[in-house]
Amino acid sequence: MARNAEKAMTALARFRQAQLEEGKVKERRPYLASECNELPKAEKWRRQIISEVSKKVAQIQNAGLGEFRIRDLNDEINKLLREKRHWEVRIKELGGPDYRRFGPRMLDHEGREVPGNRGYKYFGAARDLPGVRELFEKEPAPEQRKTRAELMKEVDAEYYGYRDEDDGVLLPLEAQHEKQVMLEAVEKWRSEKDQNKPEEEEDIYKVTDHQEEDEGADEAEGEEGAVFTAHVPVPSQKEVEEALIRRKKMELLQRYASETLQHQSREARTLLGF
Repeated sequence: MARNAEKAMTALARFRQAQLEEGKVKERRPYLASECNELPKAEKWRRQIISEVSKKVAQIQNAGLGEFRIRDLNDEINKLLREKRHWEVRIKELGGPDYRRFGPRMLDHEGREVPGNRGYKYFGAARDLPGVRELFEKEPAPEQRKTRAELMKEVDAEYYGYRDEDDGVLLPLEAQHEKQVMLEAVEKWRSEKDQNKPEEEEDIYKVTDHQEEDEGADEAEGEEGAVFTAHVPVPSQKEVEEALIRRKKMELLQRYASETLQHQSREARTLLGF
């Protein structure tokens, strides 16, 4: 079977192409969209770009083209898509519809939106290239946090430290440390006791020979002349009478006098020093 290139070079194919181009001027798409000032032509160039993108997307599905050819095709498709956006902006400026707002989204063969729809895109076999495949791998789902009820299921006696002695290591260590602390405390107490030991106090109840002689003399005087020595101040008969009178006055004032009179009496006693 002849190849497509050989078929195109046949006489019938050249004649057919000549008939199609007869009387027509083949117009080239402007390099810049801003150079076009007619809305129908802008629509025409946009449709032409979409047709080219469709052809190249069909070609890039073949993984046997090789890595370099697949990368070149993917770059060309992205370049055409950028050019299509420029023409859509120009169409809107000329009063046409806003294709960027109402146009269809870029979807893959599974109906999902193409990742990177607003930037550089990968199509067909380009998604399986080294370094690109990792971009489409799903991130691992975050570890789900346990609820309070699930956490409470793990709380047991060991959580509160009730089984720390079961290993047979902690108790001997605690006993050894306790013994050491007790010895240190006893040694500290003994050293403080030796440092703070008071001097021998004088026995106030001890009776000396001199005191015995004085007591004997006092007893002799008491028997003969009735002379006594008072070790505390003893009020006289007059002071006792004055105290009784003051007490009687206070009782009478509290019983019959008004509060104002009682207050004045207290002030007078304060001034007099009673």
